[in-house]
Amino acid sequence: MLTALMAALLATSASAAPLNQSDRDRALSELYASRKQFLDAVANLTPEQWRFKAGPDRWSIAEVAEHIIGAEDYIGGMVTKQMMALPADEAKAAARAKTNQQMDEGFLAGLRDRSKKANAPGEIVPKGIYNTPADAISAFKAKRDKTLDYVRSTNDALRDHFLTPFPGFEMDGVQGLLMIAGHNERHVLQMEEVKQSANYPKK
Repeated sequence: MLTALMAALLATSASAAPLNQSDRDRALSELYASRKQFLDAVANLTPEQWRFKAGPDRWSIAEVAEHIIGAEDYIGGMVTKQMMALPADEAKAAARAKTNQQMDEGFLAGLRDRSKKANAPGEIVPKGIYNTPADAISAFKAKRDKTLDYVRSTNDALRDHFLTPFPGFEMDGVQGLLMIAGHNERHVLQMEEVKQSANYPKK
């Protein structure tokens, strides 16, 4: 019985369609664009600007940067470990295929919408890891390069695997990659909000 089940799962996996070039290019484009946004946002900050908090319950740019960096592996792991460990569902993928682009755009728009607040998972709540922007930049580049390497080289059937990261939204693997970029963009906007605070330190 177990052998037959394993054979069925392997057969499903073997017939699943690998990541196509259009989806690969879109994910890479979003990941590179959000990478630049992060690096631009933290460039040339003074120590006072790096640590400034607009209020006792608000995050500093240092804390926002740490959250973005932590989310890179957190979200990436949902795709490469949790999602890809589940059986492919080709029937669901086929049913969603015509609306994939629309769903991708809607998902990214929702992530970028700062009017809708969300609580960070405990694993990626900032803990004060990065003392300077240079420390954060180094860590961010290393993690994003790892993500980009995966997207450039993977043959995983990302559109055929699914996960529900939060109630009411089921995403496929490509949308998981877009989630990394969209989450990055969402919190770069948060950094810009910090910079617009009345008492934000001048250089």
